[in-house]
Amino acid sequence: MKPQFIIAAPTSNSGKTTITLGILRVLKNRGLSPQSFKCGPDYIDPKFHEIACEKTGVNLDLYMMKASHIKLTYASYVSSAGAVCIEGVMGLFDGAKKDEGSTAELAKLLALPIIFVVDAKSVAYSVAPLLYGFKNFDKQLNIAGVIFNRVNTKNHYQFLTEACEDVGITPLGHLPFLPDCEIPSRHLGLSIDKIASYDKVIEMVAEKMEASIDIEQLLELTTKEAPQLITSKKELQQNDYTIAVAKDEGFNFSYIQNIESLKRKGKVVYFSPINDAVLPDVDLVYLPGGYPELYTEVLSQNKTMLRSIKEHAEKQKAIIAECGGMMYLGKVIKTKEGKKYEMANVFDFETSMEAMKLNLGYRTLQYNDTVLKGHEFHYSTINNEENNLSIRTLKNAREKTVPTKLYTYKNVLASYVHFYFGTDDLLDALLGIKTQQ
Repeated sequence: MKPQFIIAAPTSNSGKTTITLGILRVLKNRGLSPQSFKCGPDYIDPKFHEIACEKTGVNLDLYMMKASHIKLTYASYVSSAGAVCIEGVMGLFDGAKKDEGSTAELAKLLALPIIFVVDAKSVAYSVAPLLYGFKNFDKQLNIAGVIFNRVNTKNHYQFLTEACEDVGITPLGHLPFLPDCEIPSRHLGLSIDKIASYDKVIEMVAEKMEASIDIEQLLELTTKEAPQLITSKKELQQNDYTIAVAKDEGFNFSYIQNIESLKRKGKVVYFSPINDAVLPDVDLVYLPGGYPELYTEVLSQNKTMLRSIKEHAEKQKAIIAECGGMMYLGKVIKTKEGKKYEMANVFDFETSMEAMKLNLGYRTLQYNDTVLKGHEFHYSTINNEENNLSIRTLKNAREKTVPTKLYTYKNVLASYVHFYFGTDDLLDALLGIKTQQ
């Protein structure tokens, strides 16, 4: 038996991340060794989780992952934790298509209680019909309690607790408006160094929560039996691959499950396109996304690494590159000021930050009998891509064709899409695309 719950809200920007980080720090300070998860494909929030509780948040995404895989992943990480906190995505019922892949769907799959977060800055008793609607819209859900955000007076909180009593939802407390403790929403340019600087902010939020939220009641309401981890007797055959994964300030967006899948394929080593002189002697290079546009000058100045990457590609050795990794393989990255910096020139297109435009959404492609899924999130654009071979048609969550492409050169596969390949069959399919003649 251990506390397990999902933090959800009626809408985005209600304070889910702030409340999640505060609770994770409270649980850590109490010695409960919490494990965090993030519903959806977000890379930023799990890094905040690591600052809060010294464990990286693990992504659980019902669009990209099979339900059985999510259950196995959840059970494997929960087994060694004293408490579990999942941060939801957007509003409770917001999914890729209606509520498909939503926080609500994940809560039902894992049979977890929900701690509801409501931004009460501009509402008092009128919160009652809102709570009633969310409580009764889907009877399979268990909204165990509600935390109100941005509540500064006892009188204000009294109206809110009366609404909870009339609706039949337990009020767990409130967090006042903390102007010096705001956690930024996911956006371009939030470097890892900036994330690390929020440690003191998280501690301040945790101190406020200990004073104004009934943590004991929250833990009591959400304590339930943890799933048993059933390990397969089948021994995985480890191939003799050697794999280099880019990991530094500019390249750091990768799912934990992807890295574990690579480790089952062979030996994984890490390298830095910014700080290392040359690429290790490996069979496969994985260049995940990140913020290469923030480090264009130092990346461009590291000529020996750029040549090493180019030589690896010319020798028909394998590379998988996603988003920022793809930008690094281009001829040039152009900054928003219009300055050009030379990159690896594996592809002769250039990527530009000048006319920044957000492109995002789930992406799907079919390869033989396998469906590969991922997520696209970027502001840059590609120029001069006409001479680069693109294979496969990608679709969005509503099965409509999108202009996003997969670029290939020899044994290199690159795309704006961050693919999920956290199981052996998905990784083998991705490698099959890359190695096809």
